[in-house]
Amino acid sequence: MWHTAHRALPAAGGSGDEPPVTVPRDPARDAARRELAKRMYHENDPSLLQRALNAFWDWLGRLFGTAASATPGGAAGLLVVILFVIGVLAALWWRLGTPRRRPVSAAVLFDERVRSAAEHRAAGEAHAAQGHWNQAVQERMRAIVRALEERALLDARPGRTADEAAAEAGRVLPAHADRLRAAAREFDDVTYGGRGAGETSYHRLAGLDRDLQRTRPALVDGAAGPAGGTRRGAAE
Repeated sequence: MWHTAHRALPAAGGSGDEPPVTVPRDPARDAARRELAKRMYHENDPSLLQRALNAFWDWLGRLFGTAASATPGGAAGLLVVILFVIGVLAALWWRLGTPRRRPVSAAVLFDERVRSAAEHRAAGEAHAAQGHWNQAVQERMRAIVRALEERALLDARPGRTADEAAAEAGRVLPAHADRLRAAAREFDDVTYGGRGAGETSYHRLAGLDRDLQRTRPALVDGAAGPAGGTRRGAAE
């Protein structure tokens, strides 16, 4: 019995002279990769967002460590530097205020309703009495330009912008050219730039309006007015 079983072993395992069965390296590696790629092995893996956050925090930690090693005092010195920079930025923001945004486009100064300079002044005063400084500034700038049109110092032209009116008026009232340009910028910032006006802004435009009413224009020979005459006698 034992001899029979002993003789069956070589038959089952093959000849003793044959080499053992082996699998080549590349197919074995591919098989292992396919096996490990199965979902069952990755059910607890972090999500793509979590991996991105982990990478970001690792990068931030390395950056902070590098900066701390290069800063006198280490991490405490770096913290002092950061707080100092934040303090400087806060002081600049408080001193300079919100950056002004340039107007997206230059819109017209007047709407379709035609009103006199006196009506615009009255509207400006009414807004100022209620503390509506944006509207008060707008109406006072319109009063300035309408008054110049009523004195024939500017042509009554629909579609004129505040900048255009200031540039044209500055040529006949050169002593106030800078103030006119500043008033136009104030109007644009309030109307189209998203900036809020204040009481000082309104009184600055009101003062300009009063001064312009008392100012005689520069004599410009040959400059035709709306009625075809000259500007020499327009405000005299």
